[in-house]
Parts: sequence; structure tokens; C-alpha cells
Amino acid sequence: MSTQLLYGGAGIALCVLGLWAFLVHAPLLRKLIAINIMGSGVFHLLIALAERDGAPPDPVPHALVLTGIVVAVSATALALVFGRRLDEQGGVPEDER
Repeated sequence: MSTQLLYGGAGIALCVLGLWAFLVHAPLLRKLIAINIMGSGVFHLLIALAERDGAPPDPVPHALVLTGIVVAVSATALALVFGRRLDEQGGVPEDER
């Protein structure tokens, strides 16, 4: 089994798992975690697509993944702050926490 196939398969599995969790779970924190899992799957797919047979891997997808990780961490922090403020103001029903 090649590394490219392993990373690609893991990426597809993570995307499907994240999408399923996003659609099934109601609490906002679980939805945020599901979105992060889908993002990790996309990163895996980009890394799998960067590999070339016999040649060095393409550096552009690697740079995109590094940038995406920084953006994902920032967006997650912002979403957590918004969720906390929403919770403090009583905007989230008790059964969705």
C-alpha cells in the first residue's frame, strides 16, 4: 500500500466521519469538533495529492496545508469565543449544550 493511498483513504474517511458527526449531533461544540475533523480530512487529501511518483512532492499543497492549519486554529478559537458568549447570554437551549 502506498503512502499516497493511505493518506488519501484516511482523508476521505475523516471527511465522511466529520460530515456524519456534523449532521447527527445537535450541540454546538460537537458540531465545531466535526468541522475540525472534516478540515483534517481535507488536509490529508491535499498532502496525498502533493506526492508525485519518483519526483519530490509538490511544495504548494504543503504550504496550503500549513496555512490552513493556522486559519483552522484561529477560526476554532473564534467559534469557541462566540459559543461561550452565546452560552452566557442564554442563547443556547439546555438540550443543545
